[in-house]
Amino acid sequence: MVSNTQSTHDPAELGELERDILSIVWRLGSVTAEQVREDLGRPLKDSTIRTVLRRLEEKGYLTHSLDNRTFLYRPAESRQRVAGRAVKRIVDWFCEGSVEALLVGMVDSQVLDRAELQRLAARIADVQKNLDKNKKEAKS
Repeated sequence: MVSNTQSTHDPAELGELERDILSIVWRLGSVTAEQVREDLGRPLKDSTIRTVLRRLEEKGYLTHSLDNRTFLYRPAESRQRVAGRAVKRIVDWFCEGSVEALLVGMVDSQVLDRAELQRLAARIADVQKNLDKNKKEAKS
């Protein structure tokens, strides 16, 4: 597997075509440039697709391996992890680093409702419980 990863790239700086191609790779898991071109449903040249795939790899979003002479591209990071970086940037820019301010803003803007907040709180509690359990096991 070959990778020129740079996972510090700001996801907000991705262009529309880059985001579309990255979504295809996340959905399919492993793709060739030809599969991406077919899945996009836009009349783009092979060289354009290959250039965007190479740039996404340089930015740290993709890795590739060789199958005979064909490049197979895979995600270098999960969709969730990239989304987390994008949200962190928003929190830093607009909320002075306060996740609480972001969540309150999302509630005020009706992006999140009470039920979603409760689900998030339960999920966070589960994750924290698992982290605590793993720490105890590591000490044993």
